[in-house]
Amino acid sequence: MTNTQRIAELNDQYRKTLGVPGVPFVFTSGISALPVEDRAAILEKVKTFNDFNEGNDSYGEHDFGSFEHEGNVINWKIDYYNPQMNAHSEDPSDPSKTVRTLVVMLADEY
Repeated sequence: MTNTQRIAELNDQYRKTLGVPGVPFVFTSGISALPVEDRAAILEKVKTFNDFNEGNDSYGEHDFGSFEHEGNVINWKIDYYNPQMNAHSEDPSDPSKTVRTLVVMLADEY
């Protein structure tokens, strides 16, 4: 398995666990302003997203996605930090060296 494939696998596992206590993710102010039912539906779409292609996954890491919800374009993005969360991870394929975070936003907030 290549590093890129391992990163994609880890990113998919991470996304699918959103909503579990201790898993860091952030809704931007635009998403936070939506009704709770919409936020729940958006989170479920992020967790089950599988429409990766050259346009949204050019590095093959499954670290970005975009979809429509109730007339809004929603983007999500995974970033990789070191365990101290003060710099980027030196190796996103190594879970011991990486804390993943996910931001869910309206496309116009990107």
